[in-house]
Amino acid sequence: MTTAENSVKTGPGRHKDTAGKTTIADSVVATIAGIATREVEGVHAMGGGATRAVGAVRDRVSRSDDHTRGVKVEVGEEQAAIDLDVVVGYGTHIAETASDIRGSVTSAVELMTGLEVVEINVNVRDVHVPGEESDEDEDSGRVR
Repeated sequence: MTTAENSVKTGPGRHKDTAGKTTIADSVVATIAGIATREVEGVHAMGGGATRAVGAVRDRVSRSDDHTRGVKVEVGEEQAAIDLDVVVGYGTHIAETASDIRGSVTSAVELMTGLEVVEINVNVRDVHVPGEESDEDEDSGRVR
C-alpha cells in the first residue's frame, strides 16, 4: 500500500491543508491497470492460459469480472511498477499495442492515484485467432 498527502478544499475558493494520509491498496492500482489495459485496441484477454481458464470459471461462479487477472503491481510510497500478461488478437501490431498499453496504463494510474509509474512490462502470452476455441469455450461445462 502507499500513502500520499491530502489537501482538502473547504468553502468557496478556499483551501485548507488538513493533516492525514491517503492509503492506496495495491489491488486498487492493479484494478486501474487492468481496466486501462483492456480498453486498448488489440488486447483480446489478460493472463496466461491457466490463469484465464481458472478466471473464466471464477467469473461464471461470481458473475463478475476479475479486473486484476494478468496484472501484478509493486507499489511504493511514490512510485509503482506494473507487469501485465496479455493476449492479443491475430493481426495486431504487437509493439504498437504494447506502447499503447503503457500510455493508457500510465495515464490512468498517475491521474487516479498520483503515483509515478516507473515501469510497465507487457508480456504477450498468446495470440487469439478468431474461430479457434478459446480457454473459455473449453470450460463450458459440456461433456465431451
